[in-house]
Amino acid sequence: MTVGIVGAGQLGRMLALAGYPLGLDFLFLDPSEGSPAGQVAPQIVGEFTSSKLLGKLARESQVLTFDWENISVDALRKLPGDTLICPPVPALAAAQDRVQEKQLFEKLRIPTTRWANVESQRDLEKAVARIGLPGVLKTRRLGYDGKGQRVLRKAEDVAGAWSALGEVPLLYEEMVPFDYEVSIIGARSRSGEIAIYPLNGNVHAGGILRLTRAPYGTPALQRQAARHLRRALLHFRYTGILTIEFFVKRGRLVANEMAPRVHNSGHWTIEGAETSQFENHLRAILDLPLGSTRARGHCAMLNLIGEMPVTRTVLEQPGVHLHDYGKSPRPGRKLGHLTLVERTAAARDRRARRLLGRLTPGIRIP
Repeated sequence: MTVGIVGAGQLGRMLALAGYPLGLDFLFLDPSEGSPAGQVAPQIVGEFTSSKLLGKLARESQVLTFDWENISVDALRKLPGDTLICPPVPALAAAQDRVQEKQLFEKLRIPTTRWANVESQRDLEKAVARIGLPGVLKTRRLGYDGKGQRVLRKAEDVAGAWSALGEVPLLYEEMVPFDYEVSIIGARSRSGEIAIYPLNGNVHAGGILRLTRAPYGTPALQRQAARHLRRALLHFRYTGILTIEFFVKRGRLVANEMAPRVHNSGHWTIEGAETSQFENHLRAILDLPLGSTRARGHCAMLNLIGEMPVTRTVLEQPGVHLHDYGKSPRPGRKLGHLTLVERTAAARDRRARRLLGRLTPGIRIP
């Protein structure tokens, strides 16, 4: 059984590493030679939009999936009708467009921010007048890890903001004075089985995830998040892993965005859950029974950004697991991650603070 994956980054690499024990084979399509997934599996080198190469990937695979959401929906829709694509293309399309995403949240009664579609400087001025300041102006498409965003705090920031982001379709939304950020990850199989992981507590800096802890939050918050995620899974008749990110404000969830793929905040599941998000994604798209999402303890995941630590100094620390994505160092680039599992949340948090203090001094952990 061969799984075709559009995109050959670290998420694809971890999907392949999770699938090999299940006897699966993998084939990737990605324009970058020497990609993280291409180091562990065969890769077709070429553009995601190439109908010829996508057709080749589909013919040589039993199911197609993807490791990031910014790929061509139009190109996927041109594939033969019997091509099995998981997650479903409508979910991918909604996640690619922030306006469609907000409309989806509202349709499914998932609380989100006040927002407005912006297609001109005049639209922006009207949106600011209605929603107020401060707010966040975002490109509707192709934004991730804090890219394609601009914070507007005062009236002077509004002038020229439309041009500064490229005069492309934008979304303006209120800035939420949140207490902390969380994400919920779940899987739905082709036959409709659903499995949901414990809630993740996330710490960002510079728009990039730095630390995830799980399980996190109260049982009531877990139930809220799982209920919202389940609605989205059922709405799309979804297959695979789906993630929704939330702000938490006074104990209430406010949806920020969703990701129709395995997610950075779920990396702790490799060592920390009975079944990793990567294995459950593969089980779901192949319609195999989903594995338990139970946490094996209190887990933490720390992203390694810009440069890798010395391997020996990491592995000297009991219970710390290192994942190197095989990338060359570059400022702001995700190069790997660390995980650890402790018996108590307090012990986990102490170790996570110490590790993060060494790797990224100055980041505050709530």
